[in-house]
Amino acid sequence: MVVDDEAFLLDGVASYLRTHGYHVLTAGTGAEALAAFAREAVDLVLLDLMLPDIPGEDVCRRIRAKSRAPVVMLTAKVAEDEIVEGLSVGADGYITKPFGLKELLARIEALLRRAADDAVPLAATYVFGDGDLRADFGRGVFTKQGAEVRLTATEQRILAAMVKHPGTVFTRDDLIETALGDDFDGFDRSVDAHIKNLRRKIETDPRRPRYVLTVHGLGYKFAGEVLT
Repeated sequence: MVVDDEAFLLDGVASYLRTHGYHVLTAGTGAEALAAFAREAVDLVLLDLMLPDIPGEDVCRRIRAKSRAPVVMLTAKVAEDEIVEGLSVGADGYITKPFGLKELLARIEALLRRAADDAVPLAATYVFGDGDLRADFGRGVFTKQGAEVRLTATEQRILAAMVKHPGTVFTRDDLIETALGDDFDGFDRSVDAHIKNLRRKIETDPRRPRYVLTVHGLGYKFAGEVLT
């Protein structure tokens, strides 16, 4: 689904993607996007942040509450804090206007491959902290104290990379390479925003994390022990 209030851009992107075999839904407002998302099975969303009715960040937040489908922000905003805000509400990445259609297609294909593939060959279910946190990477189901939490595709990849190598320190560059991939077009604080959002979902007290720990001056590591 492509969401943008610029008719020329909307029609151009949709037409280009259709010529490459994609079924494309279009929406010119946030309300139209949310209504279409409720009706249709959507695998990926290209979402403009500057919509006439509902801010793109709010649209992303509502989509993320219902789905783990990758969301790519289309933005003319270049301020780092604004990009971080978009990532913090669940977006998986962004692309800055103006952009090339070939670049956009490559980004879409990379995200869809990652969404379809298992991040790592993990066991069916991992249980941490006496049942406090359960992670089923095969089904993409995660529960915290018995309640399901919805992780974005990017958050799942970051968590999967860390769980596979518990105690290993991941620098920001390591996480970009391992979990975000070659199509990542961002900055170090983007990684921090994903970590912050992941902690908010899986930690009892995100300010005093139990699982995803900061190693000052280096990066992050996973400290949870598997319940046997």
